Parts: sequence; C-alpha cells; structure tokens
Amino acid sequence: MGKKKHFWITLFLLPTLIIFLLIYAIPLFTVIYTSFFKYRGFSGNMSFIGISNYINLFTKDSSFSKAMSNTIIWILLQSTIHVSLGALIALILSKKPFGWKFVRTAYMIPNIISASALGIIYLNIFNPKYGVVNSIFRFLGHKNFIKNWFFDYNTAFLTVTLTWLPFAGLITILILAEIMSIPESIFEAAEIDGATDLQINIHIKLPLIRNIMGTSTIIAATSMLKEFELIFLTTKGGPGDLTLNLPLYLYKTALIENNFGYANAIGTILIFMGIITIVIINKLFKVGQSDV
Repeated sequence: MGKKKHFWITLFLLPTLIIFLLIYAIPLFTVIYTSFFKYRGFSGNMSFIGISNYINLFTKDSSFSKAMSNTIIWILLQSTIHVSLGALIALILSKKPFGWKFVRTAYMIPNIISASALGIIYLNIFNPKYGVVNSIFRFLGHKNFIKNWFFDYNTAFLTVTLTWLPFAGLITILILAEIMSIPESIFEAAEIDGATDLQINIHIKLPLIRNIMGTSTIIAATSMLKEFELIFLTTKGGPGDLTLNLPLYLYKTALIENNFGYANAIGTILIFMGIITIVIINKLFKVGQSDV
C-alpha cells in the first residue's frame, strides 16, 4: 500500500518537477556555466576564459563597482526604512482609527500601479519645467531649489530612491494581517495589567509578528535585486553611473553591448547575493522558528 501511495505522489509531482527543471534549473545552470566563457551573442563562438569575467568585474570595472554599491545601499534602505515604515503604519492601523480602511486601501495604490506607469508619473512630478515639485518652489519663491531632479548629481540618487522607498503598502498589509490575527484577549490582559499602547506594541505585538517581519524584510530586500523598470524609465542609470544598479547593468551588458558571458557573470553574482541576503535575514529574524 505504501509503495502504491509513493508511486502516485511521484506521478503527480513529476509535471511540476519537469517544469521546474525546464524553466528554472536548466536556465540557472546555463547562466552560471556560460559566465566562465567569452560569449558574444547566440551566433558567436564561446571560448572558455575561466574566472576572467569575475576578475574583471571586481578589479577593472568601475561601473560594476558603482552598480554593486548602489544595489547594496538600496537593499539596506529597503530592509530598514521601508520595512520599518510599513510596520509603523500597520501598528497604527491595527488600532482601527477613523478612516483606517480607506488609508489601508489608498496606501496600496502605488503597489498595484505598473512600474512603467509609476515611472512616467514621477517623470512628470519631477519635471524641471512643469513638474509639481519645481512649481511649488517657484510659487514659494525658492528658485534656488529648482533642479532637474533626476539628472542633477546632487539629487538623482535620492530622487530615484523616493520612487519606491516610501510606498510600503504590501509590507503594511502583510504585517497588519498578522497583527489582526493575534487574539484580542492578549491585548486585553495587558491593558488590565496597566500596559500602555507603546508597551503593548514593543513587548507584545512586535515579538509576535517576528516571523512576518522577517518575511517582509526578505520581500523588500530581494525586490532591490530585480529593480529595473523605475530606474530605466527615469534615469537609465545616469547621470553617469550614479543611479546604476546590477539588474540595469546586466541589461546594458547583455542587450546593448552583446557581451553575454560577462552579463551572465553579473547574473550569477545577483543570484548569490539573493541567497546570501535571504540567509542573513532568516538568521536575524529566526524566520520559521516559534516562540511558543
């Protein structure tokens, strides 16, 4: 009976396994394998060059260094400010103040708009001639603050960052759902014992939502390893390499410079950065472990 059960389990899992191999495993192996080759396009010859692509990336390529540092900075900002903002708003909304349902819905709007549409919106908001930001400064008489925000060396990085950093709608919804699942009796008992709202938030709610906080941090951090559309549509990595990140640099290397071997080395580094990021966050938040 046991062998028959295992047969049917294997049979039903087989299509999923085949799809995983064809769509994920084989392409992943191909990316890593071809990163050790000099490979320019599908029609070009492949020549094995060992780890030369990786040596060039880390020792000779200033654009890669800038893209790497920007990506790490954005991962750190997403993991701290973005997640903290989402958690703070979730804690406030969990008290169900007036209009909390409207705020919960409205705050999600930037997360459901396509990245391309959001990029166009921000290009108009920060437009140097007719954008809302510069129009406000003109109205207030502060003409020294009027800038070409996306292409000024002093403001480009911050402006691009603001296109996603404050919009923690998904994080807020995830954390809020976890808070709402905590039995009210726990909070009532704490209030009877004289606990303040701040003490309840710090000593009860935050420890009980540790797992979802860790999951949210993983979602936020890894999103920076695939952020492409907003940067491409607003600055294209400029001015210079000031707002360049690894996904955009990979795109330029592969599809513009037609250097697929070098691009796959960048892709391999992105894969390992993602694995390392997830492992570190899992360790920090002890994701999957129960406090009970």
